[in-house]
Amino acid sequence: MNRKHFIKIIAGTTGMITLAGLNQFTNGLNEEDHLMPLFFIGHGSPMNGIENNAFSQEWKKKAESMPIPKAIICISAHWLTRGTFITAMDHPKTIHDFGGFPDELYKVEYNAPGDLELAKETSTLIKKTQVNLDHDWGLDHGTWTVVRHMYPQANIPVLQLSIDYYQPAQYHYELAKELSALRKKGILIIGSGNMVHNLGMLSFDKGFINEYGYDWAIEMNQIFKQKILDQDHNALIKYESLNAASKLAIPSPDHYLPLIYTLGLQNKQDKISFFNDVALAGSITMTSVQFS
Repeated sequence: MNRKHFIKIIAGTTGMITLAGLNQFTNGLNEEDHLMPLFFIGHGSPMNGIENNAFSQEWKKKAESMPIPKAIICISAHWLTRGTFITAMDHPKTIHDFGGFPDELYKVEYNAPGDLELAKETSTLIKKTQVNLDHDWGLDHGTWTVVRHMYPQANIPVLQLSIDYYQPAQYHYELAKELSALRKKGILIIGSGNMVHNLGMLSFDKGFINEYGYDWAIEMNQIFKQKILDQDHNALIKYESLNAASKLAIPSPDHYLPLIYTLGLQNKQDKISFFNDVALAGSITMTSVQFS
């Protein structure tokens, strides 16, 4: 059975098949027949978690256009650690890791289950470093603000993999490669950050409503996109050397490193497409990438 035929089957049975039944079905597939899409998602403002806007609508459409995943692993820009950790609790908490937003945002609880066995499997797959099982973190806004629009029923296990902030981009790229087998097992992997992310230079008069980007932000975003299309991963890993404006676009690597994870997970045969490709508030781009 090829992948296109699989998708057609799923599309025709969405209203009838249970998640357990889907898991049983996908377990019978050959690995090469079932390669899950891979996403880098620009998550932007936490308000996207509760707003029905162009960004959240696109996240929902992406979920509706592909097979239901067995589980989701997210590499969020907001879980920075010394060493590497993966959430391993049965019920990860919803983390409201932001300030100054409306009360409605703090009341959101995304009660997706965890998956201890997947956490252990992921830990075993990674040979580059020891991956510690974490029982304290949960789902931060880099994860739940996106995933709750994709899977509002919160019935799919969600895990987070932390970013060792003391390691260079090359390290994260190589670590991600060790996770590639998970895409063949029905696991959806999402890197959540922003390609261009400079909070110190936000244009507050433009805000997050109207599309607006500084010249340097738009220039860097175009460079990133072209390098992704060219599969020039080495240049993207050495992003500091891409352009003089790279230091403005990436003053710190936290929101950029999730992109590096998705590049490491990319298959050479993946088709690349961009969505939510806009700049906001001068110094943020929402540009997102699908590899499938």
